[in-house]
Amino acid sequence: MSLDRRSFLANTATVSAGLWLESHLAAQRLAHANVGSFITDPVALVPLGKHLKATRIGIGFGMRAFNRQSNLTRRGLDHAERVVRYAYDAGIRLFDNADLYGSHQYVARALRDKPRDSYVLVTKVWFHPSGIPAEDRTDADVAVKRFLKELNTDYIDLVQIHCMMNGQWTDTMRRQMDLLEDLKQKGLIRAHGVSCHAVSALEAAAESDWVDVVHARVNHLGTKMDDKPEVVMPVLKRIRDAGKGVIGMKIVGEGAFRNDPALRDRAIEFALRSGCVDALIVGFELPEEIDDFKQRVASTLERLASVA
Repeated sequence: MSLDRRSFLANTATVSAGLWLESHLAAQRLAHANVGSFITDPVALVPLGKHLKATRIGIGFGMRAFNRQSNLTRRGLDHAERVVRYAYDAGIRLFDNADLYGSHQYVARALRDKPRDSYVLVTKVWFHPSGIPAEDRTDADVAVKRFLKELNTDYIDLVQIHCMMNGQWTDTMRRQMDLLEDLKQKGLIRAHGVSCHAVSALEAAAESDWVDVVHARVNHLGTKMDDKPEVVMPVLKRIRDAGKGVIGMKIVGEGAFRNDPALRDRAIEFALRSGCVDALIVGFELPEEIDDFKQRVASTLERLASVA
């Protein structure tokens, strides 16, 4: 029996990722035993760094996002509102936004009658030379004040510097980091951090005392990731060991695993078993996708609990 090149590479990546996971499994079992019963609720509140708690599953708006549009927003305001409200009613209370996604108005409208302390808002400031209008590419303090109005809130739980792609970002973004720290001290934001699109950027985040929470691309095959899982996951472990939160994105490969239930299950198990990911962000576009993912997370957690 022959394997095509794509299947061979996928199988190789899965084996490598599996070996990395097995090397950490004994430690994870000990950790579970030390903290008592393993929480199998897929939308349980979990620590997200030192300053926040959020549901284990979050809904993100960055699927195919650029120029303040994404797959969800392209479906229209009414549809997006229904999906966001369905997510909230399903127990998901982590809402991942960005100026680049154009999602603020959608989330503000959908959650307008919900208690503000019942959900966590994440957003990101964009500094790259395209993607949003030039007049909106301002310093972080100016941007966040605009975000507060767009999100119709007095505070934002987490604001991140968006899409850092090199290990020098803690130098080039120092002014923005200081501005975000000032906003944190004033209570306008509760935590700050970075979303990373390179291993070098993740490594810088691991070393930075300023970082509270990191967004990182995570799945078992390395699809849409910064490198192979066996390269990325040890860096995420350093980040978590330093007390920082990790939000996993690209969990289902930016939709690449959408039509393959087995791959989705393996991706979910990989993230949950790694011990390096606190919350899973997925770009849900339909209510049934939320139900399916919740069920798969719950089943995976029950399996993990049985061996903890």
